[in-house]
Order: sequence, then C-alpha cells, then structure tokens
Amino acid sequence: MIISQTTESLPSISETIARGGVIAFRTDTFYGLGADPFNRKAVQRIKQLKGSHNPILIIISDRDAVRRFIATPTPTFDLLAKEFWPGPLTLIGQAASAVPEEITAGTKTVGVRLPGDVRVRALVQACGGALTATSANPSHEEPATTARKVFDYFADAIDLIVDDGDVTTDQPSTVVDVCDVEPRLIREGAIAWSTVQRALNQNKFKRG
Repeated sequence: MIISQTTESLPSISETIARGGVIAFRTDTFYGLGADPFNRKAVQRIKQLKGSHNPILIIISDRDAVRRFIATPTPTFDLLAKEFWPGPLTLIGQAASAVPEEITAGTKTVGVRLPGDVRVRALVQACGGALTATSANPSHEEPATTARKVFDYFADAIDLIVDDGDVTTDQPSTVVDVCDVEPRLIREGAIAWSTVQRALNQNKFKRG
C-alpha cells in the first residue's frame, strides 16, 4: 500500500513499525527501508528484500538518540556531529551492546545520521526516534527516488510505502568512520570529503 506522509497518517505509520513491519519512506537522500533497529526479525527481512548482508545504517530524530546506538562517541564523532548535523553525514562508531548483530553485520560498529529534513525527522520521531534507513532498492539496482519506484522494486513485499514526494538530491550521504582518532572516509556523497577535512583541521588549529 502507498500512502502520503501527513500528520494524520503518522499514527498508522508508527503502528506498522511497532508491530514489526517494514516501510519505505523518503529520507534526506533517497527512499529508504525503515524498521525498528532493535527488531531482529524486521531487520532480517530488510536484508532479504535487498539481497544483502551489509551493515545497516540508522537515522535518528534528535542527538540524544545517539547514546542508544554508539557505545562511547569519540571526540571526532562529537566534533563532526556538531559541525554537520542535522545533515547528510553518516558517522560510524562503536556499537552499543544492545545494537543487534543484524544491524552491525558482525563489525561491532554502526552508522548513524541525524537528517536535515524536518519532515523526515518528524516521521522518525513518530516511529520511536530511530529507524533503519538503508536505501530502498535491491542491492544490484539504483536507489529509488520516488515511491512508485519503490513499488516497482518490491510491490507488496513491503508493509507500507510512504510517499513524501520525489527526492531532492542525486547523492547519498557521506559516510565517515570515526571509531578512532583519525577519521576514515568510507563513501563520499552529499558533503565533500575536503569539507569534512577542513572542519577537522580548523578545529585542530583552534585547539593547538
């Protein structure tokens, strides 16, 4: 079923997540597959839909939710979160002990992002403050940019497709591993790596 994202539809979207369902929704980048990150069966279902066993990133509705997923944020994690959140930067840190292995895929790390789009944050907040947000496409296909494209990929295999219009970007989030002191670029996307490095260097200069 495809429904529009409205204030009136948020309760039914939230109910779908609460009962262990999988939704597709517009994130701040592409359409993503959303489920309760702590529901192992729902996360396993997402992996089956995608045909992938890679780690699954999380989007959160506010900064306080970080503590649910990251054991101890490094100073670099905190710095980049302060500089670029809300925004399309996914930060990878050491996963908290409660985070299921289905999310970490055995890496003991997890990627987290606070989206810059207020409508995305509102939906995530309604669904408990955190959702999985891996792109809504089979692993060998291009990310979905519309709700209709999600339906073309998955049809009724998803419990709910939330239509909130076409995506407004052609780039995914930038992904940076900040588990250690020195950050490591995993994927360059909407935020240039040079911009991230500049923020780090400026901070070192201020502190030095």
